[in-house]
Amino acid sequence: MVHGTTSTVDEDVPLPGFRFHPTDEELVGFYLRRKVDNKPLTIELIKEIDIYKYDPSDLPKTGMVGENELYFFCRRGRKYRNSVRPNRVTESGFWKATGIDKPVFFG
Repeated sequence: MVHGTTSTVDEDVPLPGFRFHPTDEELVGFYLRRKVDNKPLTIELIKEIDIYKYDPSDLPKTGMVGENELYFFCRRGRKYRNSVRPNRVTESGFWKATGIDKPVFFG
């Protein structure tokens, strides 16, 4: 028997048995599209943080899904006001892009 209710929701509590394993199409076409369009879900499955404030080893574990996967959403800042170059500087260095940019298509 439940003797009381609580009006606060703790969104950081892991859901027992829940597995977040979207396909590439689901990730881009649904989850990331909603982030870009500012349409939040009831449960924040992909945390929005400024990854450039962290070195890779210091990223918050709040983005941890399973044992080996991290999901974050980060809006891309610009190095210069009128430039397309992204700013990748961290407190102790910088994030380095590897490979070439590849367009992502959905639909």
